[in-house]
Amino acid sequence: MIDKVKIAELVNEKLTDDQFLVDVTVSSSNVIHVMVDSDTGISINQIVEISRFVEGNLDREVEDFELSVFSAGLSEPFRLVRQYKKNVGTEIDVLLVSGQKLTGVLAEADEHGINLELTTKEKTEGSKRKELVTRVHRFDYQEIKEAKKVLKF
Repeated sequence: MIDKVKIAELVNEKLTDDQFLVDVTVSSSNVIHVMVDSDTGISINQIVEISRFVEGNLDREVEDFELSVFSAGLSEPFRLVRQYKKNVGTEIDVLLVSGQKLTGVLAEADEHGINLELTTKEKTEGSKRKELVTRVHRFDYQEIKEAKKVLKF
């Protein structure tokens, strides 16, 4: 079986400063999936370059394999702190481990967790109507089961 660590090392050799490796999986039948991302966006040509570089450094005579290199899609959940950081200021959906679903603006992300701006309708004291109230809530990464960018059309 092809070594996942070797694949990660090869990919990291080819990445530029604003690009980063999100995930590498190698199945028992040597199907390799490599997910990369970038702080500024990644082109199909850059994906092809990474794929060719990895493929060129693996020996098909030793082990047959199938290689797929792709960028983290818009509907993919965040897997790394760096993905949270690059999406600060955007609206995200968060599914907590408790099962609660939240949608808010990612206000801040650090090594331990995120600050999420949530806007809700609440009755204020002395008022008969509900008004929009925005509060920032802190969540540690251990509390988050999944988070991804909200797609708006």
